[in-house]
Amino acid sequence: MITLRRFRQIDVFTRVPYFGNPVAVVLDGAGLSDDAMQRFARWTNLSETTFMLPPSDPMADYRLRIFTPGGELPFAGHPTLGSCHAWLEAGGQPAAHDEVVQQCAIGRVRIRRAHGRLAFAAPPCKAAAPAPAILASVASALGLNVAQIVTSHVLDNGPVWFSLLLDSVQTVLALAPDHAALKQLGLKVGVAAIVDAKVAAAATNEPPAAQLEVRAFAAAIGVPEDPVTGSLNASLAQWLIEDGRLPPHYLAAQGQCLGRAGRVFIERDAQAQVWVGGASVACVDGTVTI
Repeated sequence: MITLRRFRQIDVFTRVPYFGNPVAVVLDGAGLSDDAMQRFARWTNLSETTFMLPPSDPMADYRLRIFTPGGELPFAGHPTLGSCHAWLEAGGQPAAHDEVVQQCAIGRVRIRRAHGRLAFAAPPCKAAAPAPAILASVASALGLNVAQIVTSHVLDNGPVWFSLLLDSVQTVLALAPDHAALKQLGLKVGVAAIVDAKVAAAATNEPPAAQLEVRAFAAAIGVPEDPVTGSLNASLAQWLIEDGRLPPHYLAAQGQCLGRAGRVFIERDAQAQVWVGGASVACVDGTVTI
């Protein structure tokens, strides 16, 4: 049966509407079938669409299901922050004053409110060395040569990202991937480069300059390039901070090649927990029939 449901669309990792990554949020998803959720996610054609449900975990404030146009995800970063923003703005009241607890397929995800923005506690990340043959196929699909790849890891924090650290920001921004080849490989691919310290120090542009430039390619799930990606930035942070390549606090940029200006705030606290945060803003508020 088709019913009217509360709906918001939130732009995440930006304070300026339409410069971040939008997520479609159905605030009352109870009673919807998996097929109905997937059909609506295909229709929105956003990288992710979420459905908020009453929690089955007594420690959680709400339950979240996350769909791409191609299928359901166990966890994703910008939908977590955008859905939390929508829930709070719609009157949601967390059990704890300073923290929201989300239930999703990977379990509980903590979200804190500080500095006028939300940040999620990055789930544990498993890292593995990529098979040489697959690395060669990914490099070919991206148009890279071996000299441009500094190092690579397969990172898994729910979503699995085949991740490459490249030699320069210019290399990252110049990529023109063969999305059909990446789709055939069935991999989500993240690329990043550390910004030269002198360039970062001299930058005066708005939004603020970043220490890491990131791009995410996910044709395998129906999203050729994702504007700003929380799960990828979370796993990159856990890898690159642990390896000593980046400091415990840094700012990542993503979305430039899509006309966006996403900024992702990374912080590793004294307990070695990585927090991934950013500003968010509501762009659509209303109802949908599903």
